[in-house]
Amino acid sequence: MMDQGSEHRSAAVTEMPDELRRDVRLLGSLLGRVIAEQGGEDLLADVERLRKAVIAARRGEVTGDEIAAMVSGWEIDRAVEIARAFTCYFHLANLAEEHYRIRSLRRRDTEDAVQRESLAQAVEELGRERVAELVKDLELHPVLTAHPTEARRRAVATAIQRVSRELMEYNAPERGASERAETHRRLLEEIDLLWRTAQLRDTPLDPLDEVRTAMAAFDETLFRVVPQVYRSLDAALHDDEGAPVARPFIRFGSWIGGDRDGNPNVTAKVTREAIQIQAEHVLIALENACSRIGRALTASAQFTPPSPELRTALAAAVDHHPELVSELGTRSPREPHRQWLLFVAARIAATRRRDLDLAYRGAGELLADLRLAQDSLAKTAPRQAYGELQHLIWQVETFGFHLAELEIRQHSQVHAAALEEIRQGGELSERTEEVLATIRVIAWIQDRFGVDACSRYVVSFTRSADDVAAVYELASHAVGSRPLALDVVPLFESGEDLANSPRVLTGMLDIPQVQERLAATGRRMEIMLGYSDSAKELGPAAATLRLYEAQEQLTAWAAKHDIKLRMFHGRGGALGRGGGPANRAVLAQAPGSVAGRFKVTEQGEVIFARYAHMAIARRHMEQVTNAVLLASSATVGARTAAAAERFRPLAERVARASEEAYRALTEAPGFPEWFALVSPLEEIGSLRLGSRPARRGLGAPRSLDDLRAIPWVFAWAQTRVNLPGWYGLGTGLAAVDALEELQAAYAEWPLFNSLMDNAEMSLAKTDRTIAARYLALGGRDDFAEQVLEEYDRTRSLVLKVTGHKRLLENRKVLSRAVQLRDPYVDALSHLQLRALTVLRTGTPSDHERERLSTLLLLSVNGVAAGLQNTG
Repeated sequence: MMDQGSEHRSAAVTEMPDELRRDVRLLGSLLGRVIAEQGGEDLLADVERLRKAVIAARRGEVTGDEIAAMVSGWEIDRAVEIARAFTCYFHLANLAEEHYRIRSLRRRDTEDAVQRESLAQAVEELGRERVAELVKDLELHPVLTAHPTEARRRAVATAIQRVSRELMEYNAPERGASERAETHRRLLEEIDLLWRTAQLRDTPLDPLDEVRTAMAAFDETLFRVVPQVYRSLDAALHDDEGAPVARPFIRFGSWIGGDRDGNPNVTAKVTREAIQIQAEHVLIALENACSRIGRALTASAQFTPPSPELRTALAAAVDHHPELVSELGTRSPREPHRQWLLFVAARIAATRRRDLDLAYRGAGELLADLRLAQDSLAKTAPRQAYGELQHLIWQVETFGFHLAELEIRQHSQVHAAALEEIRQGGELSERTEEVLATIRVIAWIQDRFGVDACSRYVVSFTRSADDVAAVYELASHAVGSRPLALDVVPLFESGEDLANSPRVLTGMLDIPQVQERLAATGRRMEIMLGYSDSAKELGPAAATLRLYEAQEQLTAWAAKHDIKLRMFHGRGGALGRGGGPANRAVLAQAPGSVAGRFKVTEQGEVIFARYAHMAIARRHMEQVTNAVLLASSATVGARTAAAAERFRPLAERVARASEEAYRALTEAPGFPEWFALVSPLEEIGSLRLGSRPARRGLGAPRSLDDLRAIPWVFAWAQTRVNLPGWYGLGTGLAAVDALEELQAAYAEWPLFNSLMDNAEMSLAKTDRTIAARYLALGGRDDFAEQVLEEYDRTRSLVLKVTGHKRLLENRKVLSRAVQLRDPYVDALSHLQLRALTVLRTGTPSDHERERLSTLLLLSVNGVAAGLQNTG
């Protein structure tokens, strides 16, 4: 008789598509071959023993104690190799699922069907006229942040990308037998190299490493996918091939190299170098695209005569740069449009080299030259005017010469301390000099790349308008009367700060520099909402409602003061930090708060999950834009407002009881110390996941305030508890004795639906049996029982409210992925528990401690790969 978990796993295996099963088996067999060659058949046999044991444990045929005994019986070095094997397997399994998702997206993209959650579907639902009106103010603004939860080394990520390319080639249907055999050989070669690549970093990351890592997403995907998204919108809005009606609405931001809150490694020098790295990448991309289009544009003047304006511009180019234009004319005789675009490409290259005689002074000049060619072609060759050349124009409009707006972030207390020093006079400290140097770098960036490259300054821990005014006062000390466009963005993070946010904004209206910026920007203002710290403080249910209420209040405040308010959502990758499906999160926002504008952080491993492949990136952007359009429509807004009004009292009761239960646990005496014992929190800092320290201050955390939200969530994921994603919700739901009303709220109110679905996902990634083994390490049975009882309560009530018989019943793809991974994550958890148990309760020698730490860190890396959205 199978237990419930094994039934679910069996169902998942049955549902596993043949294509996915084929790829997983292929990659797994090649990895097994490499392991046997490098480590011997006995290593592969031990890997298989553990794999079969954890699968049997899911069927109730083997106990956790028996698996623990097996794992403890291996030499530490053997356990390390087994952990490496399972980690590599997860990287390959993730890759197989990614390829299956890409194939599925392409299959669903048919001419006779409108894809769900696409731009075409938004136009179909709202109508062309309404969408065309909404597009005028439409803005999607993803902000990339550093990857402190991207546990893979860049070398490992690069190796996986090479395996991915070979797998794509191997599965290409047109491949002949000899080509397929050669691709199989290369696939084996790349997996061999993946196995030989060290999983752990030897040296800490610095912020510029993080900048370069983010550039991989731009180089591989973002630059090329943006015009495809615009083209999709344009195709949905009109049928002809003339001038496009879709305007560019995507803008990218970046905190990488600009976020110095709690990170002493981010300096003014780093910020300066970060924007230069970004500019280098975007200018190379623009030059290559312009050269490619120019070389291909072989239209003869006989059949495609240039406009008088283009003819005049070419003549002026001959006057100023006779040798260059003469060479281009020799290579492209009687091909004026080709000559012009190749000349433009040469100017982009000169801009990158800082050759001031030929360089563009700004992206606006480049756009003017491209539009000159487009206007000329439009008269006689409209397809050439509005084809690839239009894509290039969209790319310039989106990325400029800076790629992404570099945003600065610093803590309000740092500003207060700096101002106090300056007002007292005398010699300034190094930290205060650094604050002033940062502002001077902002001015330099604006001089070099324009205001759009860097003008936003986010103030963490904003408590009053004085915290905003402090930045403007510091700017006056840093640059004097030198022109500086500065939009200071208050960040509201705690529950109290969210509640007080309208009062702070009212105070900001009295600041002269804020008044100047409002006049200059058409009364536009930006504020930021912090998801991570509010969830860590209040628990998932109370934080969700508190954020919603803050958005309602801020929307009303903006209407009262005639402000076009953009809310910047600081969502993390994990569910405990505001993560989850982005499109559903948009639809769950308070009515009127979106208004065609959505700005959100993209952080952690989700950057590569969403932007590593063209098809996935395009689908993600279309889904989010679809949600922004729908959320901005009056019909959807009215429906959401009605649901919110009906179910608000119920949600408040859930939130109050949930927060009380959450605080009763996390604020109990001894809880921070217990958490440090039952999780690999201390060791996570050794993984060198990012350039920012894992905690504020030194030593074990004395309270949750000492701990950053990222390691808080990441460590709980490692224990298989996932507490930040669900704890307290069960008690909250139990406080409402109205199951039918809760079910109605789940069906009708997007906010409540999102809360329940995200909790369900967290619960699905929780393993009670293994979690209990971690919780026992802390020596506090009361805490362990409290956590497990709340898990049982939450799981039971979430299933009742959603009407599901099992977790993730309505999300087959995700359910299959979780259930198929679970046994292999179990294997790594048992390896991690072996190391953690000895490190916490034993007396290992220095050598044993070093090897056990390596085992623990490898298992952390592997569990992160297996669970995916972990931090």
